[in-house]
Amino acid sequence: MTPPEYQDREIRTVLVANRGEIARRVFRTCRALGLGTVAVFADPDAEAPHVAEADAAVRLPGAAPADTYLRADLIIDAAKRSGADAVHPGYGFLSENADFAAAVGAAGLTWIGPSPQAIAAMGSKIEAKKLMAAAGVPVLAELPPDRVTDADLPVLIKASAGGGGRGMRVVRDLGDLPGELAAARAEAASAFGDPTVFCEPYLATGRHLEVQVLADQHSTVWAVGERECSIQRRHQKVIEEAPSPLAERVEGLREQLFAAARAAARTIGYTGAGTVEFLVEERPDGCRVAFLEMNTRLQVEHPVTECTTGLDLVALQLAVARGERLPADPPTPRGAAIEVRLYAERPGADWQPQSGTLHRVEIPGVDVEFAAPTAAAGVRLDSGVAAGSVVGVHYDPMLAKVIAWAPRRADAVSALARALARAELHGVVTNRDLLVRVLRHPAFLAGDTDTAFFATHGLAELAAPLADAGTRRLAALAAALGLDAAARTAAPVLRGVPSGWRNVVSQPQHVAFGTDDDPDDLDVCYRVGRDGLSAAGFSAEGFADVALVRADPDEVVLDVAGVRHRFAVAAYDDDVFVDSALGAVALRRLPRFRDPAEQIAPGSLRAPMPGTVVRVAVAVGEQVAAGAPLLWLEAMKMQHRIDAPVAGVVVQLPVREGEQIDVGAVLAVVEQE
Repeated sequence: MTPPEYQDREIRTVLVANRGEIARRVFRTCRALGLGTVAVFADPDAEAPHVAEADAAVRLPGAAPADTYLRADLIIDAAKRSGADAVHPGYGFLSENADFAAAVGAAGLTWIGPSPQAIAAMGSKIEAKKLMAAAGVPVLAELPPDRVTDADLPVLIKASAGGGGRGMRVVRDLGDLPGELAAARAEAASAFGDPTVFCEPYLATGRHLEVQVLADQHSTVWAVGERECSIQRRHQKVIEEAPSPLAERVEGLREQLFAAARAAARTIGYTGAGTVEFLVEERPDGCRVAFLEMNTRLQVEHPVTECTTGLDLVALQLAVARGERLPADPPTPRGAAIEVRLYAERPGADWQPQSGTLHRVEIPGVDVEFAAPTAAAGVRLDSGVAAGSVVGVHYDPMLAKVIAWAPRRADAVSALARALARAELHGVVTNRDLLVRVLRHPAFLAGDTDTAFFATHGLAELAAPLADAGTRRLAALAAALGLDAAARTAAPVLRGVPSGWRNVVSQPQHVAFGTDDDPDDLDVCYRVGRDGLSAAGFSAEGFADVALVRADPDEVVLDVAGVRHRFAVAAYDDDVFVDSALGAVALRRLPRFRDPAEQIAPGSLRAPMPGTVVRVAVAVGEQVAAGAPLLWLEAMKMQHRIDAPVAGVVVQLPVREGEQIDVGAVLAVVEQE
């Protein structure tokens, strides 16, 4: 029987209790259906794109999730004050909070999601495992943290109330368990408002497959299609695709997953969109399938299912919430779709999240945004940011999702890799180069992936910049020439005369750049005279095979050994970004004379990001080994350990627990023995 609160509810205005790209995604469908939209925003999001796009927006005072997007009372009050009659939770934050769903209904608003009872049944991963086991769905055993022994190792600590990699830790030594439990509980409480965690056996090389389900209030349950999300970092998905290469190859696996997913949904009387996740272990005698969890919400990676089915899953969520019936069967999937998550992070530095201003975000070849495709192939962009957006430290560092679809998987992979490689991303460091390298890796192209992909194939190699040393040299030369052209364009007189011009040659122009990809500065010495470009730097051979074709403030064309290359140059104060088909290079113009006040003591550990010091493990005068933890920073809902770079003595410790610090601040000084 359909509960009264889910019978034929009319929806006119939707408040999205979320931020970023998922808020924009829901708004896009609402506009297409003629519905009004309401945004909520914390103070750091006041100028965010999702706020600008909504018909109305309500401020949630503060910045931390616990004070804003996790405040059910403030969000329900915002819905009432703005005239919204329905609430869509998005993903993360309160999307899987049964009490919030019940409070929305009690306030006379329509909840666009499953019933509070269904959320409660699956919202606790601990109870969900028990429920699925009773229903005959295979599960990984749940281990109470206080009962873990050496025989159980390795184990995975998981947050009971949420996902996305938060509150997850791998423990291989029993002595590490108490500290990792404390860190996992703190992360879970910060991200989901619930510190409950549990342990389960850790399988290092399984494949992560999931099934998109959709159910109405009239007993129709769809298994819309499967997705493979095996490539992960810190237990959080990075690349997702449909269909799964494994399910395409192993006979009967897809049917087994679909049957288990439908059973899970029916067991709890599920309605709306949800995802049932499985860990699949390949064995010589077949595949072992184990239930992981059910996400009672729309998933981050739902676009790949939309691109292979043509469905608008948000529109279907709204239809189910209104009490409408689904057709008897879902559409048959077609072609292949692949999604990557573009993060503001530094993969080669232990995935450190990055913050700062995004000056430019341009993905070439985008056909649609936030929408199911209308053509047989193309590129889709779901972005939460725009030029000028500020990436802060309070929320997840995901900037956008880029999705490609095509009749063949290989074509979708190729289109996605090219769109990413040619993207212009100016401002914060991103994982773009790593994504391109993964998409072009032979193992990925063969569909041979698992959750240990980065460990198996080498994170250092996969995180290496696409632009090699030679490209970085050319980019530095192009940057110098572009900056020179900009200076001449802005000159009040004699703009047509090259800078540094002398009738009698004296000395070349000189500019130095720093880059995160080179330990040494990139020095460029050049002169543009009657005979063209004369340039040197970096090494003895200089640029003997390089000729200048044209230099404008925003574009430089160089002839390199008879082959012309175009370099787009964009400068933002001392930061210079050079984009070309050879690879993107981020440079920092160095001052001619260094300020002695900017020098720091040898052995100084500087903050890689702004954040909060949540734990200090050492004291001044203490001996530490190389790699020993000194302190922990919390930023972007994750805790990041800061380790001693060398063995030595802690001679300075200028920070304390609870202190807010800025990027570049000195956290500790370790004097090497």
